[in-house]
Amino acid sequence: MSQPANDIGSAGLEVENADMSGCEIAANDIVKLTHDKLSTEEVSASVVCPSCGAVSLFIGITRNSFEGKKVVELEYEAYIPMAQSEMKKICWDVRQKWPSVKHIAIHHRLGVVPVSEASVIIAISSPHRSESLEAVKYCIDTLKATVPIWKKEIYETEDCSWKENKECRWAGSREK
Repeated sequence: MSQPANDIGSAGLEVENADMSGCEIAANDIVKLTHDKLSTEEVSASVVCPSCGAVSLFIGITRNSFEGKKVVELEYEAYIPMAQSEMKKICWDVRQKWPSVKHIAIHHRLGVVPVSEASVIIAISSPHRSESLEAVKYCIDTLKATVPIWKKEIYETEDCSWKENKECRWAGSREK
């Protein structure tokens, strides 16, 4: 099976039980970084399981404004090997905290993401809703805090600004 030309990398079914800094990713976990447009339907379908009564989703989309400035698009860059490793660690952590979780999919877009399009989609299935809802929140919060993906906002005025997630571990650690 060939990957799309813009697919930067994914892990999961293709890389079963790959050792990532002491963390193993389950065969039913998928992490993906891509320049392609993300599909909510594809990500959601990838975690559906007959034994699960819940699929919880988080979809982060590009909004059209930030602090009074009109945003026309975002641009994402990543240190791909480390980003994939950190995303796999998040999957491992979820499985430790919520053992009933069956499937995890974390897809993040790189490159240019226009307004109203998805930058990140996280889907998690579990037998009951509480586990998958809690796990999705943990996933996005931890992704923003630990995964080396950087966001540049491009404004209507053609100015731009690199943004640091307020949740990231290294936020505020640089001297001003």
